[in-house]
Amino acid sequence: MNMPLEIPSWLNFNQEMQDYLINFVIRFGLFILGILICLGLGKLLPTFIKNLVKKLTTEAIFKIYQNIVESVEKSLTISITLLLFYVALEFIKEYGGLYRYLKLGVDFSVTLSLAFLFAGLFRNFLRIYGVNLIRKIGLDIDELLFILETVINVVIGVLAALAFAQSQNVNLVGVLAGLGIGGLAVAFAAQKTLEQIVGTLVVYLDRPYSVGEYIRISLTSQGVVLARVESIGIRSTKLRTLAKSTMIVVPNSTMSNVDIENVSRGKKIMVLLYFDFDEMLEKSEQAMLEKVVKESTNSIFGIDPNSTSIKFLPKGKDRGVRAQVSLFVLGSQGNSQEFRRQLLALANESISKQLLNYGMQFTMKEPTVYVESSVPI
Repeated sequence: MNMPLEIPSWLNFNQEMQDYLINFVIRFGLFILGILICLGLGKLLPTFIKNLVKKLTTEAIFKIYQNIVESVEKSLTISITLLLFYVALEFIKEYGGLYRYLKLGVDFSVTLSLAFLFAGLFRNFLRIYGVNLIRKIGLDIDELLFILETVINVVIGVLAALAFAQSQNVNLVGVLAGLGIGGLAVAFAAQKTLEQIVGTLVVYLDRPYSVGEYIRISLTSQGVVLARVESIGIRSTKLRTLAKSTMIVVPNSTMSNVDIENVSRGKKIMVLLYFDFDEMLEKSEQAMLEKVVKESTNSIFGIDPNSTSIKFLPKGKDRGVRAQVSLFVLGSQGNSQEFRRQLLALANESISKQLLNYGMQFTMKEPTVYVESSVPI
């Protein structure tokens, strides 16, 4: 005898429940199908974009695209795929709880993937195209690249966190206020560290010295030190003293607050003036010439007063004597040196007038010789 099959009461669905389940299964199936399509499109779109850039742009632009984007194509694929997930989520939007839960995960994943993508793009740009710029301005490549990458990553991270908070309708005013209070607390706790960071920024931006240059500074523990710059780090500058050849590690916060004399960047111009006299000069006349020359040149700011010297040379087969006057014009900038050359021309005129007043007949050899050289250490 066949017994009738009894269905448990909890499986007896009314029509409304059956329609709901059927609709849910269909929509969830479409959602899964959408996810699979998104995965496929996510893999194809980067290649499509690459080919599109190659066809529509010049070879130079395509090369830039290759240098910057190719190494982060995996991050680009993930970001595109996750962005396409938003389309698939529309199939289950009417199921509020499930939709909000999955959307939260997608929002977080998209934010994280885009942050990694942009960080990689900026890193490639700096390492490929920023190196030449850093070399041109004479800064240490490894140290500055590390600083720039760190700053960019922090900025991207903060922007990503704010964007995610905004997408979740978080009260940004409260968050920023909390961050401000927390930032003040951290600033007080890490005052020395922040001081060193500011000192490093001052050293890199102001560039009072570079690696390999010789500087003279006054340190509390060492006194006045003449040293060679060995390296410029994120926290400190390493100096090698000339006297003892020892290494001194000075925090950048200290370097930004002391007077630094950059000896290597000092420039001077040696000036040679020639006065030809038709007759031999007596000792008194030579002394008078030296007095007139030194008085005329020492009054000019920028001329080393201890460098002026006069030599009396024979004129070869001709009678008489040639006086060679040598002196040094200090200054590192072309404009200041040109100005001092003009002052030197006035000094020449003053020398000529005074010598003529003393009855000394001469001719000045033209042109005046200028020899540029570095200041010796």
